[in-house]
Amino acid sequence: MKPNIVFLDAYSLGGADLSAIRTLGNYTSYDTTRPEEVVDRCREADIVITNKVVLDRTAIERLPRLRLICVAATGTNNIDLAAAAEHGIAVRNAVGYSTHAVTETTVGAALALLRQVVYYDRYTKEHYACAERQFHFGRTTRQLYGSRWGIIGLGNIGRNVARVAEALGCEVAYTSTSGVVREEPYPAKPLDELLAWADVVSIHCPLTEHTRGLIGARELSQMKPSALLINVARGGIVDEAALAAALDAGQLAGAALDVFVHEPLEVGNPLLAIREPERLLLSPHNAWSPVEAVEVLVECIARNIRENWKND
Repeated sequence: MKPNIVFLDAYSLGGADLSAIRTLGNYTSYDTTRPEEVVDRCREADIVITNKVVLDRTAIERLPRLRLICVAATGTNNIDLAAAAEHGIAVRNAVGYSTHAVTETTVGAALALLRQVVYYDRYTKEHYACAERQFHFGRTTRQLYGSRWGIIGLGNIGRNVARVAEALGCEVAYTSTSGVVREEPYPAKPLDELLAWADVVSIHCPLTEHTRGLIGARELSQMKPSALLINVARGGIVDEAALAAALDAGQLAGAALDVFVHEPLEVGNPLLAIREPERLLLSPHNAWSPVEAVEVLVECIARNIRENWKND
């Protein structure tokens, strides 16, 4: 007997071909689902697929038929894992599908900030046609080669960023947020030491009680004024108000964020009002989303269903 499969926020895969999932059961899809709609929409579901829709304890306890939750992402912070385990519900995420995509976003952001891409793009479009001189040096640019790259969280993505950064001529070190000690090809440093040492700091750790607020005003003050901070992990790891203040105070040269505490960004977020917006690159949590990565993600979800669904 085929399972009932419900996808709560299919819009989050950007119109991808979901036929590999649809053929595995009696499939129902919703573009978006509000919190108050979760229980009614999942009441008859054996399998629920969600990207960002939260399945908390209250919802899980009202879904006795549910046996498998497939997260259409790597992070599982939107699922109450303890409640799922207590009710015999398996939770499976998608691991590794976006490693290359997020790595490219991370390195691309560093290069864009070092080269002042936003500033020089605007200058060329607005002023270069009538410029008196051939060259313009309105902003100092720097090269990545020879710099120090510090990585917070050396998982799949962090390790791949380290590999690419090293290939581009960077010296790499990392700090672990899990406390797990492993043999790595890069030196480990305490967080405070890493922040003071690095020219580029990129964040690749999960959002946990330990990492929530990990980078706040104190930590930002330890970074070099010439350093860059890149967060492609989860919102909440970086204190956004503290980051905006640090950029305005010149405590670091630039930052790039693909993730935020509230998504989409709320009106009034201090990141939207910094004095020199060229020093801050923002993207709408889409570092993971190249079409090639989404195709792999869909297959990951389908494989999780095939491998974990068992008819009673």
